[in-house]
Amino acid sequence: MTQKLYVGNLSYTTTEGDLTQLFEAVGEVNSVNLIADRMSGRSKGFGFVEMAEYSAAQEAINQLNGREVDGREIKVDKARPQKPRNDNRYGGGERRRRY
Repeated sequence: MTQKLYVGNLSYTTTEGDLTQLFEAVGEVNSVNLIADRMSGRSKGFGFVEMAEYSAAQEAINQLNGREVDGREIKVDKARPQKPRNDNRYGGGERRRRY
């Protein structure tokens, strides 16, 4: 069973390849996704790693949480489910309809 992990406090220079290599030392990696700013394309300093096995994900949390990578102490934990997005791009409440 796959397990998605949150990886935070990453250096802005850390790449998906770096994370893949780091996590493959613990177990099989299905995917790596670094989150980037839409406007600048620059990393936001966090991402997600999907491990193939639940036990490998637990081992990755135990081994890698708090480990220094690219000069920063990374945080590794189980990813929480994504909250549904608001369709209104500018925030706030629902659009008002004019009658």
